[in-house]
Amino acid sequence: MWTERVAGAAVRHRAAVGAVWLLVLVLGGAATLLGLGRLDQSFTASGGPGFAANRAVQERYGNGAAVAPLVAVVTWPAGTDARAGDTRLAEVLERAAGPGARTVSYAATGDEGFLGADGRTAYALVYPAAGRPDLAGLAAVEDAAVALRAELRARLPGVRAEVTGVLPLQHDSALAGPGPVALAAKAACALGLLLVLVRAFRSPSGVLAPLLLAAVTSVGALLLVEAVAGFTEIGFVVVYLVPVLALVVSVHRWARPAGPSAARSAVTGGAAGAAACAVLALFPAAFLRSVGVAGLAVGAVGAAAALTLTPVLRSVARPAPLRGARAPHGALSALGLVLLVLLSGAAAQLRVGNPEARALVASGPARDGLDRLAAAGMPSGVLNPLEVLVPGGADAAQVAARAARVPGVRLAAAPPGWRRPGTALVVVVPVEEPMTAAGAATVTALRSALADTGALVGGSGVVDRDLVDGVYGLLPYAVPGAALAAFAVLARRLRRGPAARAVLGGLLAAAASVGSLVVVWQWGPAGTGAVTGWVPLVVGAFAFCVALEGSAASASGGPGRAGRVAAGAGALAVLAVGIGPQVELALLVTGFAAGAVAGAVAGAAAGAWTGAHPGVRHNWSRPRPPLPSSIDDRDHESDRSRHGR
Repeated sequence: MWTERVAGAAVRHRAAVGAVWLLVLVLGGAATLLGLGRLDQSFTASGGPGFAANRAVQERYGNGAAVAPLVAVVTWPAGTDARAGDTRLAEVLERAAGPGARTVSYAATGDEGFLGADGRTAYALVYPAAGRPDLAGLAAVEDAAVALRAELRARLPGVRAEVTGVLPLQHDSALAGPGPVALAAKAACALGLLLVLVRAFRSPSGVLAPLLLAAVTSVGALLLVEAVAGFTEIGFVVVYLVPVLALVVSVHRWARPAGPSAARSAVTGGAAGAAACAVLALFPAAFLRSVGVAGLAVGAVGAAAALTLTPVLRSVARPAPLRGARAPHGALSALGLVLLVLLSGAAAQLRVGNPEARALVASGPARDGLDRLAAAGMPSGVLNPLEVLVPGGADAAQVAARAARVPGVRLAAAPPGWRRPGTALVVVVPVEEPMTAAGAATVTALRSALADTGALVGGSGVVDRDLVDGVYGLLPYAVPGAALAAFAVLARRLRRGPAARAVLGGLLAAAASVGSLVVVWQWGPAGTGAVTGWVPLVVGAFAFCVALEGSAASASGGPGRAGRVAAGAGALAVLAVGIGPQVELALLVTGFAAGAVAGAVAGAAAGAWTGAHPGVRHNWSRPRPPLPSSIDDRDHESDRSRHGR
């Protein structure tokens, strides 16, 4: 078969093949770092009405829109009325926020929604001039928060001044670093990863080889992704998906014994995953396109590495075969399927959106500001205000008055200074955060109330709605399309029944990985209330591809333990990196870990359904003369004959 011919040629020219892949790793790695700027770093959903509104606000006003503002919270001394002191606060903010910034408070609007129930506490919204929805812009906002906090405390002696907001809360969680328990867990996962690899491969070269395969696959795939990003929008999320998928797939392929079926199953599994991802890349949503291009790139580069670099490394490392490589017992497969089904049911309760503010960080300066808001009776919805772009010809004050009557709105105002030629901005502060059901209903009701005014509703909170409406709304079409593409590839190598079961197992693994996020984070002790919108998309695609890889290997008679080794290695690797107080990173690595395990369980179950076991041939293995145990064995036999040994 052609896969054997390619692998045999690679072993005969091992020096050249090794040199090519080394160049890919070294030069490609450098090029990949330089090309990261091509990726869209905004983490927003393009194409939706909120995206259009935010882009228009950004173009005309230079800040705000998709970037949540800073929230300055001040509590005046006992006996001081916040109304009287707010004029002074507005003057300090005007100087402290810097040129180009936009601020709004009670002094500018007279709206008592800016005042706390205690009569002494007030807040103001500050949009720094440098705030843009990319990594550099977010870093600038974080720096502005530190400077603003220091300036307020210096210019308002005797006043308790805090600065909070979505970005400061996220920034504080990153600065906090893992505590002793988290550090111990990270160390345990790292040690566990090493033990899994050592126990599985039993030699330094055997341990390093799958890591090298993962590295070259990651670099090569990212190079392809960045090339595509040169002419279409590709999100930064691929930087997380590509390395983890490459690691799990590489370990799984290395854990399989050498032989013709290993190469064929690697090509089949990779091609099935790549075909499914190619379908995702065709849909008009940047997130789906990004995930699709990333999966397609990993499938293509991974297959090339499996056919060329893997046999070369085997001829050098010659890893010992896995012990106990029998397929799991049917009862265990059934139990695993039951767990996957239960987790898939939990996925139906997924709530998409940024985690609630209280879950982002337990302590720190930004958390002090959030607690100060709560103590004064002000809701956390003030952290995610909406911005309404009012077109020329419409009265901004009337738009604000109409918005103020929408249920769930705390205040709506048209600040005098928020005007540009032909447009004006209205700030709308909701009671509830947009990731909650009540907050989402407020956004929907506001859009409906302003539909006939021509106004555009933007702000950081509408990004979640764009994801739900513009991206998740496409999943009923994208998922069946991807599944059919994978089935078409698998059916060419397997019988239709096993191919269909493999695809169903992949879909089950994807749903179960998303369900694990719901159980651990929405319902668990952290109580985030929602899951960051792009995380389930990335995690689900990852689990689906891992399951297809395992199913292809199982159908070819591959050992069940290979999938378990790969799942354990992938789960431990991501947990070792991501355990810590940074909630969004912890969400992502939890999903990846669950996806690796769910993919392995689904792949093993597909083998059990198929009745595959070592030695069984399917229709991709037509009868042929007996072959040596591996391609590199043939090469070594020819070497011995040439040297008379």
